[in-house]
Amino acid sequence: MATSGTSGVFAREYDAIGRAVEVGFAGGRAIAVSFPGTVPDDASSDHDLLDRIGDALDGEPESFDDVEVGLTVPTDQRRVLEALRELPVGESASVSRLTRLVGLDDDDAEDLELVTRALRENPLPVILPDHRVEGGPYATPGDVRSVLRSTEGI
Repeated sequence: MATSGTSGVFAREYDAIGRAVEVGFAGGRAIAVSFPGTVPDDASSDHDLLDRIGDALDGEPESFDDVEVGLTVPTDQRRVLEALRELPVGESASVSRLTRLVGLDDDDAEDLELVTRALRENPLPVILPDHRVEGGPYATPGDVRSVLRSTEGI
């Protein structure tokens, strides 16, 4: 099983979504999540985070708030993405509410654009749960988002 300090690409196919989930790590921190059609040849399937993602897709909602992440996004977008971690499993929020949670003005077009850009460019969907935001945009593909929302009762 992979441990902290791990670097590399890990992926596994999941029947619940009919595709793979791929997670990239650097220095033990998750840096990217994507959803390829199949598992890449160079990816290992042996990582506990993939077990947890599988559990979440199979109906055991996970918060993933303990997963160490390595975000390489601008500071203002980082604040938005970190606020996603504050949304509890099974709870959703509108883009406006998320904007306010970040301390921004949901009546300001630039602030709303910042939030929607951060959601659209989220490098760690599932771990940073953009699927809990009503009215997106989303980095999580629609079919994956539907499964996660359903398992969380949203």
